[in-house]
Amino acid sequence: MTGTHRWPALLVLCAGSLMIILDGSIVAVALPAIQRDLGFSTSGLAWVVNAYLVAFGGLLLLGGRLGDLAGRRRVFLAGVALFTLASLACALAAGPAALVVARFLQGAGGALATAVGLGMVVALFPAPAERARAIAVFSFTGAAGASLGLLAGGFLTELAGWRSIFLINLPIGLLIVAGALLRVPADRGVGLAAGLDLVGTVLVTAGLMATVVTVVGTGEHGWTSPRTLGSAGLAAALLAAFAFRQTVAAVPLLPPRILRTPDLVAANLVQLLTVAAFFGFQFLLALDLQLVLGLDPAATGLAFLPTPVLIAVVALGLAGRLIARFGGRAVLVTGLGLAIVGFLLLARLPADGHYPTEVLPATLVFGVAGGLTLPAVTTLAMAGAEPADAGLASGLANTTQQVGGALGLAALATLAAHRAAGLRGAGWSEAEALAGGYRTAFGVAAALVTTALLVAVATLRRTPAPVPVPAR
Repeated sequence: MTGTHRWPALLVLCAGSLMIILDGSIVAVALPAIQRDLGFSTSGLAWVVNAYLVAFGGLLLLGGRLGDLAGRRRVFLAGVALFTLASLACALAAGPAALVVARFLQGAGGALATAVGLGMVVALFPAPAERARAIAVFSFTGAAGASLGLLAGGFLTELAGWRSIFLINLPIGLLIVAGALLRVPADRGVGLAAGLDLVGTVLVTAGLMATVVTVVGTGEHGWTSPRTLGSAGLAAALLAAFAFRQTVAAVPLLPPRILRTPDLVAANLVQLLTVAAFFGFQFLLALDLQLVLGLDPAATGLAFLPTPVLIAVVALGLAGRLIARFGGRAVLVTGLGLAIVGFLLLARLPADGHYPTEVLPATLVFGVAGGLTLPAVTTLAMAGAEPADAGLASGLANTTQQVGGALGLAALATLAAHRAAGLRGAGWSEAEALAGGYRTAFGVAAALVTTALLVAVATLRRTPAPVPVPAR
């Protein structure tokens, strides 16, 4: 493909990524309205987000492998189509169970489309300078998409009700399918005869679901209850079985060889910890602004606007050049340091806080941090993989992102609820108790990013290997 035609193809892939990532966060602002309308319990409400994230994280490795076998454009189109149909099911949901199932199907479609996206970008742009810019653009859609989802979700919920946040995906999904057919070049995989590890897929998806159930359940039953210990044991057994399966399967879903690249493993661990904190920031701050500071959904969406604007400026204007000049490690460490500052600012947010003086500074810091961190960690996560494993490396990078988001959201939301319940029992007012719970969760998020920073400094090389170019 010529350079003239590659950029429109990149825009189509970015549009697909943006729609899917937007939907991962667009419901956060609408959660109070969904709870009132469908009758979700307080603990069950998190499953509106977690059902999506667990399906997404559990199926990304399968999606990446399918792309290598059947062709990446074909898998991308199938994923967008499933995601669009599941969005219609979400809009028509009449009760909690129906919405959670539809959200799981959305996550499955999103996994198929997203798993192959990064590999397609790398294949489209073989020249290092162009590839750095393309990855920065693609990473921007991920970094800004979640915050833009909060903005869009606020306005749509306020103007047309929460069902509109799903209905909007129908025309967008159709346009992306048409754009992919016209602009994204078809590719040929090695053939489905090479095999799929369906057993491994079932094990890892079930293991991730059991892990999230364990984390969410601690808020209701405690860490040492038989129910919590039982689900934790089941999660450990399923994930251990998945690990063993990868050593004996003829065509493993996650070949052990891909884990022998030090930068790839370290970057994925950093991403897991960082995204766990970032998802908590978006979910909990959206609730804090509405339930404690009293903002309506539209105002809450606007409150997040500085974050994606700064992410766009930094990721599209600076990150690629900074990575090329100083290396991904230096840019990543700088971004993580800023993210820690942002979380510490939120960990001081009082119940009677004011947006301009106490929330806005944190959103500005997160904008710069996200614009630096996600392009850098994406570049590092793809570095060193063999061309034939580009789909797997892309799937693994996206898996750690979504698994980190699911587990981080479950853990931080549960921690905030547990802390708020304790303060409420001690006689604090509702607003003060909620604010105290959110502050505790933001403090733990700061600790997660600090751990990610230490891992990056200790394990990542100063000069990473170049991003591989898949042979097609």
